[in-house]
Order: sequence, then C-alpha cells, then structure tokens
Amino acid sequence: MRNLAEFTIPFKGLKLGKHQFEYELDNKFFEHFEYEEFNSADVKIDLLFEKKSAMMELTFRATGTVNVNCDLTNEPYDQPIDSELFLVIKFGDDFNNDDEDLLILPHGEYEVNIQQYVYELVVLSVPPKRVHPGVEDGTLKSDVLDKLEELSLKNQKKKKEDDIDPRWDKLKNLLNE
Repeated sequence: MRNLAEFTIPFKGLKLGKHQFEYELDNKFFEHFEYEEFNSADVKIDLLFEKKSAMMELTFRATGTVNVNCDLTNEPYDQPIDSELFLVIKFGDDFNNDDEDLLILPHGEYEVNIQQYVYELVVLSVPPKRVHPGVEDGTLKSDVLDKLEELSLKNQKKKKEDDIDPRWDKLKNLLNE
C-alpha cells in the first residue's frame, strides 16, 4: 500500500517545540485501506506534534461521525467518534513498530508517515457492537425489530404454554390419581 503524501510529516525541518496539524477524513481515506464498513465518514483529526531533541511526541484527537449500519436492524445511523492516541517516536538502529505506543525510526530518517495510526484510531473508536440509538431508547420502528420481538424467547415460552396438546392433560390426571 502506498503512503498518502498529506500524512507524511517531514520533521527534519521543524523547529523544536509544538506544531499543530489538522486533517479532514472522508470515505476516500478509508477506501485507500480497502475498508468498507463505513457508509460515509466526516472525521476531523487534530495532531499535536511536539519535537524534542531526542524524541517526538504525537497526540492525535479524532472527532466527528461515521455512518454505519446497525448490527441488529441493518438501519444506517451516525456513530459519533471521539478518541485520542498518544505516540512516542524515538530513534534506534532499526525500524520497529511492535509497540502500539512507541515507534522507533532508524537514525537518519527525516520524515514519518502517520496514516496507519490515524486509520487505526478511527476504526478502533467505533464500538464492536453497533446499535442504532433508536433501538436503545425504543423510538426506532422497524420490521426487523418487530420480527425479533416476535421470535424472542419470552414470546416462544408463552406460545408453548398456550399450545399444550390436550393429551398431556389426561396423562397428568393419571399422575394425580
């Protein structure tokens, strides 16, 4: 996968201190990663990049919404996104990104690409079980919800109690005698 140029930060020319970067994400960004779970996306990334003499500290903040389908009803809804990620970049002999909070770049590097961290920050901030807010508060009316209610265990037990075969009643009378 090729790197997106706008997510490559040439830190060699930056002065020591704090620098602010902003990114606007839409579906094109996620299509680059071949991620198709979002119907649409409108996410803003604020990056505070602090360059120090021996290392760099990056604080990512993602805010906005992604439109996803509900896992219960398959109805689309806007899922709010609000999460943060803190990353430390140090220098070493070899490239190493095994630790999720620490990135080691080889000596002599002059830029860093942050697209993978931005992608993971947004994708992992969506809950694993996506439930439409209307399902939680009971305001969503859907054929799927009606069918789920009809097939629920409570209704199945009531049906079973109502539909008892009359032959069983006669057998129960034998036990009582």
